[in-house]
Amino acid sequence: MNIAVAQSGGPTCAINASLVGVFRQALKTPEIDAVFGSINGIEGIIKDELIDLKRVIRTNEDMELLRQTPSTVLGSCRYKLPAQSEDTEVYERIYRCFEKHRIEAFFYIGGNDSMDTVVKLSEYLIGRGSKVRVVGIPKTIDNDLPVTDHTPGFGSAAKYVAATVQEIIRDSSVYSIESVTIVEIMGRHAGWLTASTCVLRANDEIAPHLIYLPERKFSVEQFVEDVRAMMAKHKAVVVAVSEGVEIPEENCRSGVVDNFGHEYLSGVGKALENIVRREIGCKVRSVELNVMQRCSSHICSKTDIDEAEFIGSEGVRAALDGQTGKTMVFRRISDIPYVVTVEATPAVNVANKEKFFPSAWINDAGNDVTEAAFRYFLPLIQGEVNIAMRNGMPLHFKLK
Repeated sequence: MNIAVAQSGGPTCAINASLVGVFRQALKTPEIDAVFGSINGIEGIIKDELIDLKRVIRTNEDMELLRQTPSTVLGSCRYKLPAQSEDTEVYERIYRCFEKHRIEAFFYIGGNDSMDTVVKLSEYLIGRGSKVRVVGIPKTIDNDLPVTDHTPGFGSAAKYVAATVQEIIRDSSVYSIESVTIVEIMGRHAGWLTASTCVLRANDEIAPHLIYLPERKFSVEQFVEDVRAMMAKHKAVVVAVSEGVEIPEENCRSGVVDNFGHEYLSGVGKALENIVRREIGCKVRSVELNVMQRCSSHICSKTDIDEAEFIGSEGVRAALDGQTGKTMVFRRISDIPYVVTVEATPAVNVANKEKFFPSAWINDAGNDVTEAAFRYFLPLIQGEVNIAMRNGMPLHFKLK
């Protein structure tokens, strides 16, 4: 049998590690012959643009370098597979591609939108009596996929964000004057990544002093009071805020959406900077971390990379067991010691759904998170990867 794998959605530090998991497990499996990589997600299947991964990933050194390379080496897409009733031809093209290359299992590495493709494609293949199995491998720095305890890519993003905020703390504290620094962090509807900055408390940091998430209604008046209260205690106040926090008095919406209807956001940090300058009048600046959060592999979490590879390999095992239309997920057994297992859930439980940051993990004032959140996050950022370097810079795997 032959298999195919594709990557979709926004890049992460760990999505290539999941690709390595699929590839390495295929090499260990005698009944698997060719391993095809689809260029630019499901679009590569539709257009029959496949590459033989055994021709480009030739050695263990290649696998290790790919494993620690950020972003999607096969390219990505945000293509929304239409309903069968709307476009049967696109499904026929996918089927013909599978038939041509004798593909009997397809693995789609992506987020909740990508799992929509897993659901639709598996239903189509079952409907026409095909034995091709379709399995979803999760990824997203937003950590907003239902069912799974957490998602590959999140731990590394959280580690980068925490380290960056810690450096901002050092930078902001050098002067004698009062200041406020606002750090805008990714998170459209779910505040997981912003909330994860609380891990700095493991190293006795007291900042960020304020944390605001989209799961709570935001009040400008209360925000100003919160900042004033913190300034009475600390010379340099650091605020972490999710990009998806809505400020009714300010227009922080771009009005532009992607193929899945997700709005592109930016500007919350700058809006809060202007509010602090207007209402308090102190030195203030905003920092938008933007896309750096997704692919900063030089400080990735070893736990994240290891788990990403493992869940990819377990996806292959699930397909070999005859499972289809499933998404692989993590189930946490304990925090201390940290133990997780991998299971399969129907992809329909994940597709087009979001998991929000628990309300119980937000303090009553809505400007911080609880100890339970700290215990959840800390294991996910543990360990360091021995990053390959050349000429003083990280070395990345690239398709020849």
